Amino acid sequence: RKEGGTFILRIEDTDQSRYVPGAEAYILEALQWLGISPDEGPGIGGDYGPYRQSERKNTYQQYAQQLLEAGHAYYAFDTAEELEAAREKDATFKYDAGARMRMRNSLSLPGSEVVTLLQNGTPYVVRMKIPQHETILIQDEVRGEVAFDSNELDDKVLVKTDGMPTYHLANIVDDHLMEITHVIRGEEWLSSTAHHVLLYRFLG
Repeated sequence: RKEGGTFILRIEDTDQSRYVPGAEAYILEALQWLGISPDEGPGIGGDYGPYRQSERKNTYQQYAQQLLEAGHAYYAFDTAEELEAAREKDATFKYDAGARMRMRNSLSLPGSEVVTLLQNGTPYVVRMKIPQHETILIQDEVRGEVAFDSNELDDKVLVKTDGMPTYHLANIVDDHLMEITHVIRGEEWLSSTAHHVLLYRFLG
């Protein structure tokens, strides 16, 4: 507010397995106790709602489809057992450019089989297709210029089997649509920022 900004409360509840009843009310109570009232958010309103990510599912599906059609994402049909077997076989396994053609996905399978799997309702996730041999540069306010080798990045899941987006897709879409200008995250998120920069690029 000192800088003329807007305080938006966005509830990032796309991981339904970690949903805790009452957590959202507790966040609002804690903010009120601190004397910090959001300008926009659930129950408050604003021009960029809804502010619960679980209520924005159709919006994310539209952007996931855009990535699929542009070849920046793909369907992956691997079961939990198949992924576990791959990890047991190789302790350093990650789903990336080197592994994707050995797995069950729309890049490695014949097109007709992919159509059949989708028509039959076979569970799938949507994965991001990371380009090879690229250096991704990030300007970080704390660390300065940070460089990432795309060959070290995994093909992160963007849409889960329940149709909900992961943090990566949901936040990029929402930050864009809500006109967020600055993002502050913990140190542990620095490595994921390369994926986010690529998503911004893929979505234009």
